[in-house]
Amino acid sequence: MQLIEEICMIYDNYSDLDTEVLAASIRNPLHVIEAAQAGAHVETIPPKIIHQLLKHPLTDSGLATFVKDWEKTGQKII
Repeated sequence: MQLIEEICMIYDNYSDLDTEVLAASIRNPLHVIEAAQAGAHVETIPPKIIHQLLKHPLTDSGLATFVKDWEKTGQKII
């Protein structure tokens, strides 16, 4: 990820160059976040990592709590 950050900094120094930085070989969800924070414009992300980004224990429990609270209101979305 340090290399991605360095490449982004170099291209930022030459703003007249029309280029985008592609982060490849993403190996885990943290790499996705770190590459985006470093300034990568595009990332090649394997499907396994995309699924890991969508499935997180805190997201699951938060969603379950939201659904339970919503059901208590008795409201319906048409």
